[in-house]
Amino acid sequence: MAADTPDALLLQEQLLRRARDRAAGRSTRPSGAAGQDPDRPGPAPLTHAQRRMWLMDRLGRTDASYNVPFATRLRGRLDVDALGAALTALVRRHQILRTRYGQRDGEPYQEVMRAPDRIDVPVVDVGGGAAPALLDAEAGRPFDLASGPVPRALVLRHGPEDHTVLLTFHHIAVDGPSLEVVAEELAVLYAGMVNGIGTSLPERAPQYAEFSHREHAAAADFGAGLDHWAERLRGVRPLRLPGPVGPSDAPGTASAGLHTTPLDPHVIPALRELGGRHRATLFTVALAAAFASLHRCTGDEDLVVGIASTHRRGSAMRRLVGLCVNTLPVRVDLSGDPSFAVLLDRVREALLQAQEHRDVPFDLILERLGATARGADGTGLVRVTSDVLGRPTTLALPGLVAAPVEAGGAGAKFDLSFGLVDTDRPAGLVQYHRAAVDGAAAADLGRDHAALLAAVAADPGLTLSRLPGARAVPDESSGHPAETVLQGHPQVDGAVVVAPAGGPPLAYAVLRGIGGPTPAELRSFLRAALAPEHLPSAVVLLDAVPRSVDGAVDTARLPGVPSAADPEGPRARAVHDGFTALLGRTPGPDDDFFALGGHSLTAVQLAERLRTVLTLPLTGLDVMQARTPRALTALLDARAEERASAAPARSSRPRRRREGTVLVTGGTGGVGAFVLRELAARGRPVLALARPESAHLVAGSGVDVVEGDLQDLDGLRTAVEGADAVVHAACTFTRPEVDVAAMRAMVDAWRRGPFVFVSSVDAYGRPAARRVAEESPPCEPLSDYGRGKLDCEALLLRAAGTEGRGGASAVRSPIVWGPHDRLRDQLRWGATGLLYQEAARSRPIALPRTGAGGHAWYGVPWVHAAALARAVTACLDTPLHGVANAVSGHVAWQDLTADLAALLGSTSEIRLVDEFHPDLDHRWHYDAVRLAPALRERRGEDRRSVLAEMIDPSGG
Repeated sequence: MAADTPDALLLQEQLLRRARDRAAGRSTRPSGAAGQDPDRPGPAPLTHAQRRMWLMDRLGRTDASYNVPFATRLRGRLDVDALGAALTALVRRHQILRTRYGQRDGEPYQEVMRAPDRIDVPVVDVGGGAAPALLDAEAGRPFDLASGPVPRALVLRHGPEDHTVLLTFHHIAVDGPSLEVVAEELAVLYAGMVNGIGTSLPERAPQYAEFSHREHAAAADFGAGLDHWAERLRGVRPLRLPGPVGPSDAPGTASAGLHTTPLDPHVIPALRELGGRHRATLFTVALAAAFASLHRCTGDEDLVVGIASTHRRGSAMRRLVGLCVNTLPVRVDLSGDPSFAVLLDRVREALLQAQEHRDVPFDLILERLGATARGADGTGLVRVTSDVLGRPTTLALPGLVAAPVEAGGAGAKFDLSFGLVDTDRPAGLVQYHRAAVDGAAAADLGRDHAALLAAVAADPGLTLSRLPGARAVPDESSGHPAETVLQGHPQVDGAVVVAPAGGPPLAYAVLRGIGGPTPAELRSFLRAALAPEHLPSAVVLLDAVPRSVDGAVDTARLPGVPSAADPEGPRARAVHDGFTALLGRTPGPDDDFFALGGHSLTAVQLAERLRTVLTLPLTGLDVMQARTPRALTALLDARAEERASAAPARSSRPRRRREGTVLVTGGTGGVGAFVLRELAARGRPVLALARPESAHLVAGSGVDVVEGDLQDLDGLRTAVEGADAVVHAACTFTRPEVDVAAMRAMVDAWRRGPFVFVSSVDAYGRPAARRVAEESPPCEPLSDYGRGKLDCEALLLRAAGTEGRGGASAVRSPIVWGPHDRLRDQLRWGATGLLYQEAARSRPIALPRTGAGGHAWYGVPWVHAAALARAVTACLDTPLHGVANAVSGHVAWQDLTADLAALLGSTSEIRLVDEFHPDLDHRWHYDAVRLAPALRERRGEDRRSVLAEMIDPSGG
């Protein structure tokens, strides 16, 4: 057979693919075989740097600021399959790139996922000017930390030998040096994949979890360093920056602004020479320039600027992929109008002193300083940073010409950052967060900073008062900044903001007509334009602003003013109890949250507690901004008043409706997430109900988000009124009275289209027969959970077909399996948790023997989440007008335990007994007839495959 025949070429391709699989370290055993990835550690604590990233996500700062896009233009013949194989091998090699971040008992943890069999590399053909928008959109897609932010890849094909490769990471997993390691190792792995051979990389890479354990083990050694920082930063206060006084940018624009000013080629060499004369690096000179510009902008003489430090020590850590950065607060005295040369000496000494204690985590410093390191809005000590930026890292693959590409405008991780670009195109830059710094002031600052760099390069003897730039003096004569912003909204006819003593500001707005923005939309508009300390706790819509005879605003007639609040009311008591329980101290009404020992994680926990008890929207960021029990109570009072005031007006200002919209509750849960995915695949417009802090997890193309949860009955009614169909997948699991009240409210508001309720086989109770037919009557005893499901079904089915309502479907599901963090947690801690935990620890496991209690079989039914989603959406097209089971299969306890033991590498001994744990007393098979077509198993939905994905989320 000739070497160039089609059969020979096919054989060569197959051999090359197998060689790539071997080079990538892929196992030839079936998916989920025991022993795969044997060095995968169990759950580990987060490092302090990771904890900061995780808290930003939990606090509600969930834009793409902490995405790390890495884009390269590659010219030449690119082998996309080899790139995908190389990326897969890289993720297998570095566990931090396949790590998820969960929470248990209020504490976050990290857990390495199973190494993937394959990471897809989509290829999109582009032409004209479409590439930048595609890159920005992909780079800006949020990650779900709980599911595991595995790197994403995208290839744009401009031509046969012209591509842009975009890799997107989350900052919780990588830093700048990590990208250099990623680029170098990907190039080596790619070369090996192209040739079908192994690589010269060391067999084992250093792993980030090891660094995490070392950091926590060293915690006892931080005492002296913390003492140093407490003394060094004594009396310091967060800097006041020129905050926005109006909506300088349209809502929906990027959160970060950037001003870059080119520098003459001689400037950086002159600055480097200046540093040499003062025993300082170019970085130190740039830091001194940042202090000088900040002084010119604010007039302050006691300033703190943050710099990024690294924990990397030794050659092994230089090859580590992970987040190894720490923020160092550098405090400098600028008093006495010194020359820039004198300032440079001061900065050099302060920087050297800071670096002597660089190992102390910055978040521990903030906790030690307490309330003194926080601004009125809860802002941390460091708002401003400085850095020197070199040539961006590129993915230099062998045989191709590489050039860096900007993708997804960099998010602002601090309120203000100064940069010196040290490349063949030198520049000075200023990056700022639009919610913290006025856009016009930032533009002036960017221009002045570049002029200052040029001026000190020419004459370092200039005193600070003679340097370019002028102090920005805020205009205190106008009204509250939020009032100015609201009045600038094109659909607002009038606005007033009041700032009562002891409470946050409250905003009131009068719209120009019906169909205008909702209070939540107006508050989002304000959030994008205002500094946090100026953001009102709520916006209340009024028909008219109440005024006294002389025309002044009559604040006594404004709803929700805190002075009228009951200090002994339920919200005040809930806040007081929350402070006491979480901080361990009884607070006074004006005691500061941080002074009482609070910190970011406590703020998240307090917000979750109050949100659950009071059924009002609240985030950890709200707690950090309100800070005192009085202010937090006022904020909650205002939100309760806002909800009450908005309820009667909602019908006159309906949400923009899209024909065929499906309301989905529980979209952030395991079932709801798959329902959203299935609806998107079918092109159905969706309205997803989500809490504010979770909205980013469900927002996407074709999905609108409405804030609310099962305890927000008014919000549920409004959401149902705005939809043409309903899929109700949310559940409290432990509070059936809440579930039933929520269903009653939704049914009351339901007036059109089909309604699908995801119920449970627990509604059957404990039948006498082994097989359970669909719609069989319930048999006592029923659990509280099962009775709650049955009551919800009854409410729904009684209302179906009346007053214009469509058909109703109650889809009873068993245990749901699938690759989602909520479902994985149920596997670990829910009904199957007994087996999982014992197997994970290789402990003996007692199972019911065949014939125990007179029953021939013990086990559970299960359904794959994707199959359940197909069944649910099928009911939208063809309602059941009753009850049906959604069961993919049944598994005996012995078989399930054997699967778990194999996947976990467990040596547990299985004992068959007559007396066993009551959670294992389940012996029924459930028929699934009416939904059988939708439930047909698809590739990857067999029991063992999905169980492997649940134990190790990437499913390899």
